[in-house]
Amino acid sequence: MTTPDPLADAPLPILPGRESLCGLSDDQVTDWLARRDQPSYRGQQVRQWIFARGAESISDMTDLPSELREQLANEFDLFTGQVVQHQVAGDRTEKLLVELVDGKQVECVLMREPRRWTACISTQVGCAMGCVFCASGLLGLDRNLSRTEILEQVLRLTRRLEPGERLTNIVVMGIGEPLANLTQLLEALEEVHAEDGLGLSPRRITISTVGLPKGIRQLAEIGRPYNLAVSLHAPNDELRNRLVPVNEQIGIDAILEAADEFFERTGRRVTYEYVLLSETNDQPRHARQLAALLSNRKAHVNLIPMNNVDVLRWTCPGEPQTQRFATILEEAGVATTVRKRKGADIDAACGQLRLTNLKNGVPKGTQPGVR
Repeated sequence: MTTPDPLADAPLPILPGRESLCGLSDDQVTDWLARRDQPSYRGQQVRQWIFARGAESISDMTDLPSELREQLANEFDLFTGQVVQHQVAGDRTEKLLVELVDGKQVECVLMREPRRWTACISTQVGCAMGCVFCASGLLGLDRNLSRTEILEQVLRLTRRLEPGERLTNIVVMGIGEPLANLTQLLEALEEVHAEDGLGLSPRRITISTVGLPKGIRQLAEIGRPYNLAVSLHAPNDELRNRLVPVNEQIGIDAILEAADEFFERTGRRVTYEYVLLSETNDQPRHARQLAALLSNRKAHVNLIPMNNVDVLRWTCPGEPQTQRFATILEEAGVATTVRKRKGADIDAACGQLRLTNLKNGVPKGTQPGVR
C-alpha cells in the first residue's frame, strides 16, 4: 500500500442530506426567492437572521411570511452539522465538537479576552502534517471541509456570544492544514467579510500553516490583508524533521523564503509559532538558533507552552524555562510573546476533544457539559 502524500490535495466530500441555508451565497438566496416570485428584499432579511440576528432555526425568522418559512424549511436546514459536545472552561473559553452530516467530527473554539472575542476554526477532518505533539493528526487526514462546513463553525460560535459581545477576530488554527484547503477556506471567509455577512475585516483574520510555500505564495497573491502565522516549532531542519515530519519534503529555508515574499508583497508581519516541548526544543541553544533565523526579518514569535495530551509523551516546560527562552529572543531583537493558555481546564489542545470522543464514543445528539 502506498503512503498518502501529505502535500497532495485532500478530497472534498459528496455529502448526503439537505443543503445548509447558512451556506448559500447572496446570489443563491436571491435566485431561489426569484424562482418563487418572492421580492429580493426577503433575501436581505434571511441573511440578517443568519449573520446578524443569530437565528437558531428557520422558524425563528419571524418577519418572513409563514408560508415562506415553511418552503425554506422543506428544502434547507439552517445548519447541516450538529453540536454533539460543548465544553465551557473557567475562563469562559467555549469548545464545540461538531458532527458533520457524514458522521465526521471537527472542533471550533470561542476565546474571550477583554474587548476581544476570537473564533478558532478547523479546515479539515484530521490532518496529514504529522506533527508529533499534536492531537489533531494522530488519526491522519480524512477529508477537506467544504466552504459551508467552515462557515458554519464561525456562525455556531457567534451564537455563543452574550449580549454586549461581538466577534472581533478569527484564527484559522483548528484541526487541519488551512493552506491545503485554501480554496474552500477563502470562499467561506468571503461571507465573513461581506457587508451583509459578518463585516469582519481580513486584517482581523490569521491563517496558520505548518509552512507550505506554494500555499503561502497563493495567499499573498489574493489581495486580502490576512495575517500569516507559520508553525515553525524548531530552529533547524534536523529537529524539525523529527517534530514535523512533512518538513522533510519542504525545509525551513524554503518556508522562510516564501514567508519573506509574503511580507514583501503584503506588508504584513509574519508570526512564527513555536510550541515549547520540555527537554526537546526549549533549550537556550534552540532559542539562539531561532534568533539567528529571525533577527533580521520583520517577524514576531509566539511561544506556546505545550498543552499536555494524555496519549502523547511531550510535556510543557516550566515557566522559568519559557521565560528564559523568550528573553534570549527579545535580547536578540526578535519581538516575542508567550501565548496565554485558554481553556486549560477543558480539552484545550487542538483536536483533543475530537480524539477523546472518537475513542470513547459520544451518542449523536447529546451535548454533555452544555450550560
